[in-house]
Amino acid sequence: MLKQHLQFKLSQKLSPQQIQLMKLIQLPTQAFEQRLKQELEENPALESGKAESDTMDDGFDDTYDDSSDNESISAEDINIDDYLSDDEIPDYRTQTSNYSPDDEEKSIPYAAGISFNQYLINQLNTVYLDDEEWAIAEFLVGSVDESGYIRRPLPDIMDDLAFTQNIYVDEKKIESVLKVVQELDPPGVGARSLDECLIIQLKRKEQKPSIELAINILEKSFDQFTKKHYAKLIQKHHITEDELKEAIGEIERLNPKPGGSYSGNTRMIEHIVPDFSIRIVDGELELTLNGRNAPELHVSKEYSNMLQGYKDSKEKSKSQKDTVLFIKQKLDAAKWFIDAIKQRQQTLFITMNTIMNYQKEYFLTGDERKLRPMILKDIADQIDMDVSTVSRVANSKYVDTPYGTKLIKDYFSEAMKNEQGEDVSTKEIKKILETVIGDEEKRKPLTDDKLAKILKERGYPIARRTVAKYREQLGIPVARLRKEI
Repeated sequence: MLKQHLQFKLSQKLSPQQIQLMKLIQLPTQAFEQRLKQELEENPALESGKAESDTMDDGFDDTYDDSSDNESISAEDINIDDYLSDDEIPDYRTQTSNYSPDDEEKSIPYAAGISFNQYLINQLNTVYLDDEEWAIAEFLVGSVDESGYIRRPLPDIMDDLAFTQNIYVDEKKIESVLKVVQELDPPGVGARSLDECLIIQLKRKEQKPSIELAINILEKSFDQFTKKHYAKLIQKHHITEDELKEAIGEIERLNPKPGGSYSGNTRMIEHIVPDFSIRIVDGELELTLNGRNAPELHVSKEYSNMLQGYKDSKEKSKSQKDTVLFIKQKLDAAKWFIDAIKQRQQTLFITMNTIMNYQKEYFLTGDERKLRPMILKDIADQIDMDVSTVSRVANSKYVDTPYGTKLIKDYFSEAMKNEQGEDVSTKEIKKILETVIGDEEKRKPLTDDKLAKILKERGYPIARRTVAKYREQLGIPVARLRKEI
């Protein structure tokens, strides 16, 4: 049986303006500038730069009327005086600006260049090849990845040449052309494996006993070399430890990724613009917000004059009324955007200032062992904001410190208990682990078990598997691969 009844309930709903504000907060400086540019292009009622002294600025009523989203309104419903003000300077421009006046936008020149593959093709023009060999060489160059390797097996390349280029050749012919490609610069390009890449580079060097021994080791004992079985290498090649050390030194000076050394490649380069700057002034921390995050915006004088003209006119035509409705929409959008930018500035500064004070000891010394355990909730509770807001600030913003430019989220870490029962940051433990490994005897590197014992002796009782996890996060290999002679 169907029944109808009324029910009252409270629910929370994010307005479109709140959602847009969250998106603005998340944007780093460069993306924010693009968003600002887009808004200026789309909303003619919004203008950048300092307003003229006689401009009717945006000192209108602070309450945002979103009734246009829910019901139809007429021009008579609009109080024109709410959009006109005699205040020449809006209040948001008289508040203290937390950024340096020296900050200015500087254009970054970009150098034009050619791709890595085109660089190789240009070199082929200096080599004599018949038509068929040229087509094969061009195909091989097209198969070179950004590291400088050809990862595909020759049988697959042979099949592709037949299907796509109508060239029918055997693997021997392809390999002979490949040798030509491998003579191009940078040395090692066109290799099919790491050992082949290193051998190609060694053969391009001036031959001497250490070079010849290095080539011999890579050709006959590459697996033992990668596993650092030095005793077996000495026995197998009938050499002394000093000779092996010299040969390994030659190999270590080679480039395992020859393609990466080409400065003219077409990979995108990310330019990081710090959103904040922290400086130490007279023993105290000073935080500033990048001035590019605090643009000067005002409402267009022309739009204010249009409203004034509508107010003064005695007869109001339908087209004038439609125009007023359009102007109201654009002025509301401009007002909201100005307020949103002001809120964005305040949110960024308050959040970063709280993080700076929370990690004050670190920012004063630069010692990562002084980093306190800190999670998003710690900061959110102090500034009385949601955890998601802090996350938006931390995940996409950079801060320029006396110790380098770093992502803010890098200062967050979980806590672990030491022997005294005190909470210490996992970053502190990782830094100590890194220091211990850096000071170890490289001929007998410390195993994870020994590292766990050393950390326990220093007051950090953590398991061996946790040591292994932290070591991997630091990008440090296992003991066997850290061994040196």
